[in-house]
Amino acid sequence: MVIETTSKPLVVPTTSISAEQVRREHGAELDALARFQRVTNYLAAAEIYLKDNVLLEEPLKPEHIKDRLLGHWGTSPGINLIYAHLNHLITRYDLDMFLVTGPGHGAPANLANLYLEGSLHDFYPNLTFDKVDLRNFVRSFSWPGGFPSHLYPGVPGTIHEGGELGYALATSFGAVMDNPDLIVACIVGDGEAETGPTATAWHSYKFISPVHSGAVLPIVHLNGYKISNPTIYGTMSDEELLHLFTGYGYQVQFVIGDEETDLNAQLYGALDWAYQEIRRIQRAARSGHPIERPRWPVILLRTPKGMTGIRMLNGVPIEGSFRSHQVPVADVKHNSAHLHLLEQWLHSYHVEELFTPEGAPKAEILEQCPQGNRRMGKNPHTLGGSIRQPIDLPNIYDFAVPVDQGKLGRHGGLSVSNMEQLALYLAEVIRRNQHRFRIFSPDELESNKLGGVLKATTREYAWPIPPHNELVRSDNGRVLEILSEHTCQAWLQGYLLTGRYGLFPSYEAFLNIIVSMMDQFAKFLKLSLEIPWRQPVPSLNYLESSTLWRQEHNGFSHQSPGFINSVLNKKAAVSRVYLPPDANCLISTMDHCLRSTNYVNLVIANKQPMPQWLSMDDAVAHCRAGASIWHWASTDDGIDPDVVLVGIGDNPTLEVMAATHTLRHELPELRVRVVNVTDLMVLELDSVHPHGLDKQMFEALFTPNRPVIVNFHGYASAVKQLLYGRNSSDRFTINGYIEEGTTTTPFDMNVRNKTSRYHLIMQAIRLAAPHNARVAAHATERVSHYEYILADHRRYIQENGVDPQDINEWQWHD
Repeated sequence: MVIETTSKPLVVPTTSISAEQVRREHGAELDALARFQRVTNYLAAAEIYLKDNVLLEEPLKPEHIKDRLLGHWGTSPGINLIYAHLNHLITRYDLDMFLVTGPGHGAPANLANLYLEGSLHDFYPNLTFDKVDLRNFVRSFSWPGGFPSHLYPGVPGTIHEGGELGYALATSFGAVMDNPDLIVACIVGDGEAETGPTATAWHSYKFISPVHSGAVLPIVHLNGYKISNPTIYGTMSDEELLHLFTGYGYQVQFVIGDEETDLNAQLYGALDWAYQEIRRIQRAARSGHPIERPRWPVILLRTPKGMTGIRMLNGVPIEGSFRSHQVPVADVKHNSAHLHLLEQWLHSYHVEELFTPEGAPKAEILEQCPQGNRRMGKNPHTLGGSIRQPIDLPNIYDFAVPVDQGKLGRHGGLSVSNMEQLALYLAEVIRRNQHRFRIFSPDELESNKLGGVLKATTREYAWPIPPHNELVRSDNGRVLEILSEHTCQAWLQGYLLTGRYGLFPSYEAFLNIIVSMMDQFAKFLKLSLEIPWRQPVPSLNYLESSTLWRQEHNGFSHQSPGFINSVLNKKAAVSRVYLPPDANCLISTMDHCLRSTNYVNLVIANKQPMPQWLSMDDAVAHCRAGASIWHWASTDDGIDPDVVLVGIGDNPTLEVMAATHTLRHELPELRVRVVNVTDLMVLELDSVHPHGLDKQMFEALFTPNRPVIVNFHGYASAVKQLLYGRNSSDRFTINGYIEEGTTTTPFDMNVRNKTSRYHLIMQAIRLAAPHNARVAAHATERVSHYEYILADHRRYIQENGVDPQDINEWQWHD
C-alpha cells in the first residue's frame, strides 16, 4: 500500500501474496491456525484464573478460582498469534528458529504453546496430556513451586526473561552471531520499544554479516498500551512508524486488525515475505554479491490489547485498553456477576471442541506443532550449555613478562602495560576461536590499550564505511564496538547463552550503566544452577580498565568503582571479582575466567605501564591461592610482623610496595608483612563464599591479632562487607576510594583519597607503636616528616602540574 506523506509517497512493501489470496489458497491451514490459537488463548486465561475445573465440565464456582490472581493477559493473545504462525513457518521451510519474547510477562502464552508442543513434557515429565496433568499445568502458573509470572530459565526455549524491558532485540542479535543458519524471531512490545536500549538495538543489523551470521526477524507488537498509559508507538500513525523504521534501515510490513478481521491471513503472508527477504539477502552475500545496505524485514503488528478477552466491564472497555494489561477482572471469587462474565469469556473458546474427553488436545491441534528439535522450546541453541564446545586457549607462558629482566632486581624493576600484554594473549585466543569468541566493546578497545587484538582480527561492521578505516570490515571481524554499554551487554548475553565465549572490556566508571543488566543475568545463572537440564554456559567476563586511579586527566566523572559492590551483592555461587596486581597475574586470571562457566567474572586492571612483580610461575600460584604473603617484600619473610600491609588492585599494590620499601630503609625496626589479594572473595567467610578462607587460613595470612592495613582499589564498604562476620575485623583499617577526585596528577589521586604510600606509612607507625617500643621512640618525628612530604607534594603539583620525579621514577629494589 502507499501512504501519502508531506514530501513524497512512501511505499509499504506488500507481502508475496495478498491476504485474500492467502485465504483462497491456504484456507484450511488458516482455520487450523485459528483453532490452535483458541486453545492457547484459553489456556493462557485459565492459567491466570483457574486452579480446578480447567475443562469447564461444570459451572464455574468460586472454589475453582485461584486465591491470588497473578499474570498478564493483555499481551498473551498477540504472543499466541505470533507463536502459532512461527510454528507453521518452521514446518513449511524446516527452519532452525526460536523465539525471544520481549514482553516476558506474557509467560502464560509461552507456557501454553510449550505445553501443546510437548517441550514442557520433555523437561517436566509429569505434564502429560490428560485431565490430571492438564489441571496440574494450569494450576502451576504463578503458584508456589510452579512457574513464575514471567519467563525464567525453567521455561524451555528461554534465553531472555523479559522481566526488565529493553534488551530482547539486542539479545536476539547476539544469539544469531556466528550461527549462519539460525533465525531468531523477536517480539518487541510497544512498551519495551520506548526504552533507550531498544532504540539503539535497531542498529544491530549494521554489525551482522549475512555470510557468517544468521538473522533476526523483529515483530513489533503494537497493542497500544502499557500498564496504565498509551504507548508512544501506539499513538504514532502508520506513516510515522514507516518513516522511523525506514530510517533505521528496515523494510516494513504492517499487519493490522483484530479478531473480526483476517489477521491470520495477513500474518501468514507477512511472515512468508519476511522469510523470503531474509534468504534473499543471505543468498546474495553468500554467493559473493552482497547487497549494500541490505534492508532487512520488520513486521509491525497492530492489534487490540487483550483481544478475544472481556470487552466491557462496569461500562468501561477492557479489550483494547490498558485495563486488560494484567488481570482483566480481578474480583471474580467474590462477585458473582464478574464470575459469570469470566465464565462466558472462557466458554467463548469452546474448549469442548478442542480437547478430548480424556483431557488431551485433539490431534488436529497437536499437528500444528513442529517436531523434535524444530520445536522452539527444544531448539538446541536455547540450551547453549548443551552445545557448548571447549574454548581453545593458548599457553599463557608464551605471553609471560620476564620480571627478572628488570634493572634493579627480580621484582618490580620492569614497567609494562598490563592491558597491552593481555592484548597479545587475547589476539591468540581470537586466532584459535574464529567462530566462538568475540569482544564486545563500547568504542574503547584502543583507549583501553587492547589494540593489539586487531593484529589478529578487525572490527565488524556490515554497512559501507568511509575511507581510511582499514581496521573495520564486514567479513567476520571478532570485535564489535558500539557506544552503547546496554547493546554490548545484550549482544554478549545472547552469544553466551547460545554456547559461545566473549569478553566485555570497558572504562571502569561506565560499567555502572549496565548494573541492572548484570543483575538480571546473575539471577538467570543462579536459577539455572537449580535446574538440572540447564547445562553450564560460558561465564560473563567483564574487564574493567581506565580505572579511577588513572582517570586523573578525565576528572571526577570518570572515577567510580561501584560496579565491584554490585557484583559482590550477587549470590556467591555466581559472583567473582579479581584484581590482579600485574600482567602475568592478569593473563593467568583471564585464562581462568575464559575457561570458567556459569559465573559473572569481574577483572580489574589498569592500562598504564605498571611495575611487574611476579614471574608467571609465581603468578599462577598466587592466582590459584587468591591471596598470598609476598615473603620477598616482607621483613624476615613476614614472620612476626608489627603490621600487615595488604594491596588489593594494581595501583593500591604499588603504593603498598612503595610504603614497604620506604619503611624497610627508613624505619627498619617496624616489621612489615606484605599480603596481596587478587581474588577478592577470599576475604569472605568460607561458609558464605566457596572461595572464602576458613579461620585457620585467614589467620595464617593476616595473623591472629596484628593490625592490618588494607589498601583497596574501590570503596572501603566492599571490603567491610566481605569481612563482616569475622571476629577480628575490628583490627582492619581499610583505605579506598572516598569520592575525592578531579583533574589532577596520578599520585594526587592517592593523596586525596588517603591511599598514598605516605598515608600507609603513617598508619603503620601509629598502629605498630603501641606494641613496638623502638617504633614508638621515633613515631612522632617520623609521622611529622611524612606529613611534611605530603604538604610539599601539594605545593609542587600546583606549581609544576606534574608529580615529583621521585614519585614518577620510583622502583622497587630487592
